[in-house]
Amino acid sequence: MPVQRIVAVDDEESILKIVRYALEQEGFEVHTAGDAAGGAFLFGEVRPDLLILDVMLPGKSGLDLARDIRRTSNVPIIMLSARGDEVDRILGLEFGADDYVTKPFSPRELVSRVRAILRRTSQGASERPRMVLGDLVIDSESHQVFMRGEPVHLTTSEYGFLQLLARHPGKAFSRAEILRALWDESPVGNERAIDVHAHNMREKLEVNPKSPEYLLTVRGFGYRLREE
Repeated sequence: MPVQRIVAVDDEESILKIVRYALEQEGFEVHTAGDAAGGAFLFGEVRPDLLILDVMLPGKSGLDLARDIRRTSNVPIIMLSARGDEVDRILGLEFGADDYVTKPFSPRELVSRVRAILRRTSQGASERPRMVLGDLVIDSESHQVFMRGEPVHLTTSEYGFLQLLARHPGKAFSRAEILRALWDESPVGNERAIDVHAHNMREKLEVNPKSPEYLLTVRGFGYRLREE
């Protein structure tokens, strides 16, 4: 199996040393930069399997860099921030991040988050090759989603969310169940994160996101995918 490449961007050299050491000990190839411009350059040069971006960077912020990258790529993104309030966490998810880690963090926790996301990225081969629900098609071999014949660009976490529900159309999953499935024992933030992902997915999948036909809310509980 080829070595998986990670680009980490943070203006604190001490944080980059911790990230590099923890991930290299687990066999990852790690490239680092101290600002958004350096991160953007490495992204183009290295073509990483995952990005780790600090929210607060000199010049362009990590959020802005995540948004720029999301215009052309679905590469998994983990945001880092010294601030732990929910507003920052939700902003990161809305800008296209898959996960969020608050400083100070345990290197073991970061490695666990990285592995969980990359595992979801590569697990498609073990799924049914093609799931079809009306106009929605999920191709697990190519890791692509189509709605009414048009490709839909989902983040890694959004794809995992959709795939989880698609395995059991009509079954209601609680927010807690979705969190555990997507982030193992270390879910990102709280159940509000699931609502943000659902909102973003509806914007991409539904004709009228305010009146969804596919990704349905189970009031006071969670979500389900419509069944034929």
